[in-house]
Amino acid sequence: MNHRPVAVKTEELTKRFGHFTAVDRVSIEVYEGEIFGFLGANGAGKTTLIRMLCGLLRPTEGKARVVGFDVYDQAEEIKRRIGYMSQRFSLYEDLTISENIEFYGGIYGLSRRQIQQRREELFSRVGLSGLEDQLTRELPLGFKQRLALGCALLHDPPVLFLDEPTSGVDPEARRGFWDLIHQTAAQGKTVFVTTHFMDEAEYCHRVSIMREGQVIAVDPPGAMKSRYGKKSMQEVFIALVES
Repeated sequence: MNHRPVAVKTEELTKRFGHFTAVDRVSIEVYEGEIFGFLGANGAGKTTLIRMLCGLLRPTEGKARVVGFDVYDQAEEIKRRIGYMSQRFSLYEDLTISENIEFYGGIYGLSRRQIQQRREELFSRVGLSGLEDQLTRELPLGFKQRLALGCALLHDPPVLFLDEPTSGVDPEARRGFWDLIHQTAAQGKTVFVTTHFMDEAEYCHRVSIMREGQVIAVDPPGAMKSRYGKKSMQEVFIALVES
């Protein structure tokens, strides 16, 4: 039994688009300081779920609370208390690294002094020190990924939502990025990360597997492999999703 406070909780959360059900009665609990992986093939409903939890998309039915706030009536409160990193990173290519940080700091309502303090800390943490004046469009994809994470962490949110954050980057950049995720969780932050890379499931404290809008399994990676008698999460995924 887990005695840590719950950071994210859903009950029968559902989203329909016309006659199509993108997310189907999902019930999960994610704890403070946990790296929670959300696995599934493209089109499984992962991004739709994460957008509902971020207050960006209104559910059709069911319940959900993020850091104690209701997704229906308190979406703006949720937005102020989370960091969100989308699949395409949502950076401004014509701005420098520093200018992107300043822009997002303004969106989050930080003072110029707060932005300055957080900027130096974040540049060091995500490995961008010395590149402050470089245009974002000139950065390698792995560095854009790190900048997007820095922007999402700028206002020191307790919960971080990462939607396919390592898609398109090379294996070395992926490993380095997961080191940053673990450093973030070690500070007590909850990290909710979607991915279709099965090897990345091994880096999570717990993982859920989604198929056709439904969550069909939730467990730590080791327990999930033991339960289904498999040696890797790739084998578990194939057994559950592709069988």
